[in-house]
Amino acid sequence: MQDFLIDTTRLVHRTMNRRLPTGVDRVSLAYIRHYRTHARAVIRHNKGKFVFRCNESQRIFDWLFSFGKSEYLRPLIYKGLISGCMAQKVAGSILINTGHSGLESDEYVSMLRDQQVRPIFMVHDVIPISHPNYCRSGERAKHINRIKNAMHIANGIVCNSQATMDSLIETCRAFQWNMPPTVVALLASDLPNLPWNDRPMVQPYFVFLSTVEPRKNHLMIFRVWQRLIAKFGNAAPKLIVIGQRGWLHSDTTRLLEESPALRSMVTEVSDCCDERLVNYLRHAQALLFPSFAEGYGMPVMEALALGVPVIASNLPVFREFAMSIPEYVDPNNSAAWIEKILEYSKPNSEIRCAQIAKMKGFNAPTWENHFSRVDALLSEVNYGASHI
Repeated sequence: MQDFLIDTTRLVHRTMNRRLPTGVDRVSLAYIRHYRTHARAVIRHNKGKFVFRCNESQRIFDWLFSFGKSEYLRPLIYKGLISGCMAQKVAGSILINTGHSGLESDEYVSMLRDQQVRPIFMVHDVIPISHPNYCRSGERAKHINRIKNAMHIANGIVCNSQATMDSLIETCRAFQWNMPPTVVALLASDLPNLPWNDRPMVQPYFVFLSTVEPRKNHLMIFRVWQRLIAKFGNAAPKLIVIGQRGWLHSDTTRLLEESPALRSMVTEVSDCCDERLVNYLRHAQALLFPSFAEGYGMPVMEALALGVPVIASNLPVFREFAMSIPEYVDPNNSAAWIEKILEYSKPNSEIRCAQIAKMKGFNAPTWENHFSRVDALLSEVNYGASHI
């Protein structure tokens, strides 16, 4: 099998800072799990790129999966540097970068060209270009540079959904960029299928699983809960918000922090391990996912894979992999969200039972299918000329 280089920079940085894995990170870990026995780890630092030897790479991969303490990695990196990791031969190797990391830098592009590798990039979305109002200042220009660089130097592109590929095609047309060979490979859930545990609370509750940022629409859901509390008091269902605080969340979090009534019914969980997350999801009335835009929407996939009902925005990507199973609601129609939440809160709710029945025919995407598509692309790249 082809010797791969896997860019672990984003994962290493986040793990050293003890950040829990996001959806992008989970995808990167899946790629390491699949290719690790034939791969060497790459870490970019100070505008350079260090490629570790095979045995040192395996230790880095092990450390990433253990979410270990950062002090264990530094000696490993220093040892790799001393043993000559910078002298590793890389020309002609396939380099896989699944996290958009580094692509905003023209120096990164020059480095890959100089080292004559064959880059494969995953494009998760073009949301900063298509929906800049939901992103941090300057993110649109940065993402334009990422996509431009990816299109110019990649030997292949992996899109996480047809919806993402359609948006990427539209973006390339607008900027008159040519696209390299591209494949759509749906993502799978990595949540463990654990035995059922006791309910985390007696009352009916819903789960909102996402980083807290404007695009995910937490503000609307919090206002919905204010109205539910005003009408039903302590009889209102509870809400579990699982995810780390991201960016531009001050209006949302201020609403929660300044309302004792809201805090009494909404629980924020920012450091949720997989076991706890699975238990929260399994006993929930439904997963709520009112996002304004998504390239994929991994929480929807994770909930359905566990047999948990979903109430979500009516986005093309959800219909692509979840079809008609979820309850689809306009993300701007708070009254409709209240209606569905109240219906799903009822004991033996008919529409909730109907969604559970529809799940019996649901075939969740698998990593096996994902990598069969990616491997076909890699075979094409391996026998073709380098794009850079």
